[in-house]
Amino acid sequence: MEEIQKLGLIIISAVLVNNFILTRFLGICPFVGISSQIDSSLGMGSAVIFVMTLASAVAWLVQTFMLVPLGLGFLQTIAFILVIAGLVQFTETVINKISPTLKSALGIYLPLITTNCAVLGVAILNINSNYSFIQATINGFGSGVGFTLALLLMAGIRERLDLSPIPKFLQGAPITLITAGLMSIAFLGFVGMIK
Repeated sequence: MEEIQKLGLIIISAVLVNNFILTRFLGICPFVGISSQIDSSLGMGSAVIFVMTLASAVAWLVQTFMLVPLGLGFLQTIAFILVIAGLVQFTETVINKISPTLKSALGIYLPLITTNCAVLGVAILNINSNYSFIQATINGFGSGVGFTLALLLMAGIRERLDLSPIPKFLQGAPITLITAGLMSIAFLGFVGMIK
């Protein structure tokens, strides 16, 4: 029972308290670039959940069974980037087969998951936190859900902002960044929730 509670805390922490976009400020590029419509945000979020979960699991296995036993810990970042690149290629192929329209809607942002610092960040943080395989995988999943939540919230707000009378000097990037800052402040309210 205690292990299930710990996994629950890891998920809540990853989604709300340590949200990669709104509290750690990782993955801002796709957050700002793709969050103009809910449909594309949901597609991107699903792809990120998939890649973060698998990357967390595979990176943990690579670290535990290859890098550490061979004394190659200094190659961690390079190894994790290669793992992430392979997973993104796989994800891109699957999305292209399942939904070509989603692939075209995501455009350049889907291959950019490879360089998304949030995906690499979750893999490295799992190792630095000494998570077990299950904990690392759950943290990767929760981080992806948190990423998706931030994308969907921002997309919903931006769709409403498109219909609002915003002063000309605030339209576009300025109002997006102000909104992101306010969302970040709101998510900081969750910080005391888990210690």
